[in-house]
Amino acid sequence: MTRSHTSRDFEAELRELRAQSLAMGARCERSLQLALEAFWTGSQDLASEVEKIDRQIDADEMQIDALVLRVLALRQPVAYDLRFLTTALKLVTDLERIGDEAVNISERAKEGHGIARNQVKDLLKRMSEQAQQMVRDALDAFVQGEVARAEQVLERDDSVDRAYGEILRSMTDFMAQHAEDIPSAIRVIKVAKYIERIADHATNIAEEVIFMVRGEDVRHVRTHTLANIS
Repeated sequence: MTRSHTSRDFEAELRELRAQSLAMGARCERSLQLALEAFWTGSQDLASEVEKIDRQIDADEMQIDALVLRVLALRQPVAYDLRFLTTALKLVTDLERIGDEAVNISERAKEGHGIARNQVKDLLKRMSEQAQQMVRDALDAFVQGEVARAEQVLERDDSVDRAYGEILRSMTDFMAQHAEDIPSAIRVIKVAKYIERIADHATNIAEEVIFMVRGEDVRHVRTHTLANIS
């Protein structure tokens, strides 16, 4: 009898894919945590560790891509299984970019410190905590197939965007008054932007989860809705 894509082999491949995706996501979370710690402490050792983890994240992306393509070619999945696999391909791209942004943050630890970051310390830390939670929840939503959690990630993106706007305005005012410390203010703006991008990638993952579960493409819907309201 011909085996269909619901065979035990296929189920094992899906479990392997989930496990690899979860491991890659955990590395991204760890990399981001270390990068932020490196930024606040100026630790070169932590920055080097982030770069090391990023190399593994890059390898994860290639391995997962290869696994998904092999399954697509051999099993010819349909419906939910097909959406799951195509979502996994997009997921690893966003995770790899989160790893890149963590490297960008850690590199700012190598550039010295001024007084600018103290002006927005609480806000920047709160923004980074929100972004980290978004990444964590987006990954959990993917693994568990939880649309409700994915939707919560989408709702929190606006808060991160507002925090970035506040930091940008604060640093602009700071640079106008402290010309000698402009480089440190620029570093703060860059880190805030990296964090904002990480939140965007978490949002992408959440949107992909909704498509995976419901078959509903919600990309750009919220942006267009807000534009119509305004």
